[in-house]
Amino acid sequence: MVDALPIVGITMGDPAGIGPEIAAMAFADARCHASCRPLLIGDAEIMARAVALTGVTLRVRTIARADEARFDPTTIDVLQVGHFDVAALVRGRVSAACGRASYGYVVRTIELAMAGKIQATVTNPINKEAVSAAGIHCTGHTEIYAEHTGTSRYTMMLAEGTFRVVHVSTHVSLREACDLVKKARVLEVIGLANDACHSLGIPTPRIAVAGLNPHSGENGLFGTEEKEEILPAIQEAVALGLTVDGPVPADTVFSKLHGGLYDIVVAMYHDQGHIPTKLLGFRYDPEKQRWASVAGVNITLGLPIIRTSVDHGTAFDLAGSGTANFDSLINAIAYAAALAKGRRS
Repeated sequence: MVDALPIVGITMGDPAGIGPEIAAMAFADARCHASCRPLLIGDAEIMARAVALTGVTLRVRTIARADEARFDPTTIDVLQVGHFDVAALVRGRVSAACGRASYGYVVRTIELAMAGKIQATVTNPINKEAVSAAGIHCTGHTEIYAEHTGTSRYTMMLAEGTFRVVHVSTHVSLREACDLVKKARVLEVIGLANDACHSLGIPTPRIAVAGLNPHSGENGLFGTEEKEEILPAIQEAVALGLTVDGPVPADTVFSKLHGGLYDIVVAMYHDQGHIPTKLLGFRYDPEKQRWASVAGVNITLGLPIIRTSVDHGTAFDLAGSGTANFDSLINAIAYAAALAKGRRS
């Protein structure tokens, strides 16, 4: 029954980016309504323009409260947040107004989830420069969610099908990322990875931990982080009963994950985990000069609420074309719905 499906709140993203367009296309896709009851948090007038731009046959309905949503597959229920001056909107351009608005959509969505009005949240892309221009300091969605839920123990997970990667650090410089590879943090992320797999129905997760240095340090020849920080964390996790392997050299661990040897990999920093995941999920079509696929999901682990996201940015160069790929959003909605159902059971 439709009423048994979880309510998933979906943010509109930066008004000047592709978020409104891919949201319109996702709401028009039967897969969206098959997995959940979707609710758009953003601006109704911008969504009406996105509907016209993409050519989907949907109505846009403005609501003030989540309990007013009807979840009609022919309609996008938009929970209006603030008032955006649509006449001043320039697609594909960074602006403080868009940054302020997109931040407001995220905060309102978090509030709805924390109050139990929705069972999961999905975020469309925001632009960090635009948010900063609005005078709001944040390094990304993950940190916004952590702040507004009072969470200190969290991490990012990327998923493309059964290819899952979690991160010891994310939005910091590479130099700082090396300094953040500490036993306590590595052990914490191993635990979060284990919990995430359990929530996805994997009873005994096989976890691999990537090395930081080439060849996992070659027993100290290329660095000591593996011996001093990573291996002790792995040994403690194993002593706690977890199935953990490593440190495995980063140049082979992801091939092993892709081959099915592991269920999830703990990466040491942002690009170490993002590059292999996006290599699988992203495919560029040189003839059409656009992305043929941008599959993949970003999930924040450790929060008291469920948050998934598209695994790409605002794509200002495509905004207004009506041709952006919405695969990642469909995947994120399905993942959020699955996690919400897992929490119910």
